[in-house]
Order: sequence, then C-alpha cells, then structure tokens
Amino acid sequence: MFANPWIVALCAMFVWWFATGAILWIVKNADHRGPNAHARSVVLTAPLGLLGVYGFSATTGLETLSGIWIAFGSALLIWGWIEHAFLSGVITGPNSYACPENCSEFERFFRAWGTIAYHEMLLLTVVIAMALSTWDAPNQFGLWTFAILFVARISAKLNLFLGVRKINTEFLPAPLAHLPSHFHIAPMNWLFPYSVTALTFAMTCWFERLFTAETPAETVGFTLLAVFTALALLEHWLMVVPLPDEKLWRWLMPSAKEKRG
Repeated sequence: MFANPWIVALCAMFVWWFATGAILWIVKNADHRGPNAHARSVVLTAPLGLLGVYGFSATTGLETLSGIWIAFGSALLIWGWIEHAFLSGVITGPNSYACPENCSEFERFFRAWGTIAYHEMLLLTVVIAMALSTWDAPNQFGLWTFAILFVARISAKLNLFLGVRKINTEFLPAPLAHLPSHFHIAPMNWLFPYSVTALTFAMTCWFERLFTAETPAETVGFTLLAVFTALALLEHWLMVVPLPDEKLWRWLMPSAKEKRG
C-alpha cells in the first residue's frame, strides 16, 4: 500500500499539513505560557531532532522501501526541530529589533540577515554534513528532502525581502514579532520568476525519475521528492495569489479556540 504513488503523494501532503500545523500550534501556545516557554519547548522537542539524526545516519545504506520512508521522515524531524527553534526565537540571529522605516535597501538587507543569520548558517551546516555523510551512499533521499526544503526556504525568504503581494504574518509567534518589518509588499519582484521556474524544473525532473523508477523504493522516494517540490512551488505562488491558505491551520491556533470560547 505504501508503495502506491497516489497513496505516497497523499501521505506526503498530510505530513506537510500536519507538521506545519504542529509546529505552529506549539509556538503559538508557548506565547501564552510565560517568557521561558519557548526555550523549554525547544529543549523538550530536542529528542525528536536527535531521533531524526539517528534515523538519517542509519538509513544511508538502505535502499529498501522502509529505508526510504525512514530517511524521509528523519530529514523532516531534523528540519522541523530547527524550524521550531527558529520560530521560538532560540536560533535566529543577533538582530532582534524591528527595521526602521525609510532605511536604505542595503541597511534593510543587513538588518534582515541579522534576524536569521544563525538559523541559516545552521541549515547550511546540516546540508553540508548530510551531503558528506551520504557521499556515494545508496540512499540519498533524506539528503534531497532536506535540500529541497532548504533551497525553497531560502528562495521564499529572499522573495519576502524583495517584495511579494501577500505576506501572511498571522501565525508568527511573539519572539519573531520584529520580522515582518523587514519584508516588503510589492506586486512582483525580479527573483520570483526565476524561483518558480527553478522549482518547476526540479519538480519535472523528479517526476521524470518517478516515471522511470525501477524499484518500489525508487518510486516512493521520487514521489516524495516530487510532491514536496510541488508543495514548495505552491507556497511560492501563494505569495502572489491572494488565496486564504491560512485557513488550513487557523482552526488549530489557540487564538481561534479562545474566540470560540
């Protein structure tokens, strides 16, 4: 059953939705639980990140169906913990101040980089470590999963800085309240066409590999990569197309529950 491309695609989309919602729920709950709640939540979820490291390292030599699934899940656990640490304000950057109005583009870029520098350097370090540990390894699907998320996130942040039509700040937690001041609202920017073209090309490549897959393990692996790249592409388009994608997770948020109460 878990080798069927359609079921794999549905599982990948559910994991994307659920994992995003779980992280948002944790950080938004921590907003209401005291000044140290965010740091505590990052420490308490650290075993999940360590589990991801173990699962990733244990599956680099496994080209089996279970090996592909575990590598994929392990990469998501590592990614999810780092994103949780970022949203919690634990691993961000040296700048925690809002960007002043009417500052120059160079200053705005310098300040924006300062808000996320440690996070980006950690992600880059993890990508390099993954690439070195899987060099010539049979199972590189964990590496490619993390790399897709990394490249898509860098592209999204650059587009937010340069300017997009829609910026959703509804779910930003308190430690990152200063972040939107570094964004820019604009109908379009010069990078966006290149971003969506590159993601579309990558998605097409994964689908081509999927259609020529020779084993069930390869079918699962390339389906997961293709779907996650497609989701990254969708997230980019949602920055310029005014659709209410926030409704996918709004019902999970504590604020929504308080209003209903």
